[in-house]
Amino acid sequence: MHESTISRVTTNKYMHTPQGIFEMKYFFNSAISVSGGDFIASESVKRKIKELIEAEDPRKPLSDQTLAEMLATGNINIARRTVTKYREMLRIGSSSERKRLF
Repeated sequence: MHESTISRVTTNKYMHTPQGIFEMKYFFNSAISVSGGDFIASESVKRKIKELIEAEDPRKPLSDQTLAEMLATGNINIARRTVTKYREMLRIGSSSERKRLF
């Protein structure tokens, strides 16, 4: 079956597990290409974005474009708008929302 078919079928469907309730989409992760023809799970990319944001200077937060460029140096080729989508899925604000003035 095509990825888009699975996506439509699993939308708004949930599974009760001993670890809690999860949307079925959680179990069907998409993959992102990395250099060399390999793939990395989107959940791993989300975790990397979260780590980069946690390590940033709160006075100069990283933009989505900068995050995409940093991931590219680690051989993860991802578009800025995909970084934005993943950041929003993680409920992390934009760089202007994360900026802290001391």
